Amino acid sequence: MEISNITSNYQNNTTAVSQDKSAEKKSADVAESTSQAVVYEKTEERTTDTTKQIYQRDNATIEQLKADAERRTQQLRNLVEKLLTKQGKTFTEATDMFQLIKNGELEVDEETRKQAQEDISENGYWGVEQTSERMVSFAIALSGGDTSKADTLMEAIRKGYEDATSEWGDELPEICKKTLEAVEEKMEAWKNGTYPTQEVETDASTFQ
Repeated sequence: MEISNITSNYQNNTTAVSQDKSAEKKSADVAESTSQAVVYEKTEERTTDTTKQIYQRDNATIEQLKADAERRTQQLRNLVEKLLTKQGKTFTEATDMFQLIKNGELEVDEETRKQAQEDISENGYWGVEQTSERMVSFAIALSGGDTSKADTLMEAIRKGYEDATSEWGDELPEICKKTLEAVEEKMEAWKNGTYPTQEVETDASTFQ
């Protein structure tokens, strides 16, 4: 065999081997690319599932919050009813007392008379100012200071007034009506951010 033929065969074999290696490399690259694409799709799928879990509705918590709000609203209604009923009775007893004294039908000591008069005075414990302050303070405390609850709380206060009227059996005394008006004004001021926060005198028995 001639040297030229040997050289030619060697070159042909070398070229074939090189081509085979090139083909193998391309196949490996394609396989690697395909594998990476599969991994990416799985990762995206997991992310989507996780997102759905984060925004799942918590019905138990929602129902608990609603029940708590209803309980607090009922507490406010009960407080208003008790305060207004007591205010009306105190006012009636005091005015009846004064009328009896005027007609000479009842004798009371000076200290008792002054105390009764003070209780229903403008700044007395059962007067319009202090009674309305107690109602508003309790309403604000129930809301935790959240003014967005002002309308709901005011509605509960009006319901309490209606309950007190039913308990009374007739129209409440004028002092009670004026107290409700004062509460409405103060609640509106609180809602608008113009109500001054202050300590008010309270009677623990009225909150039971």
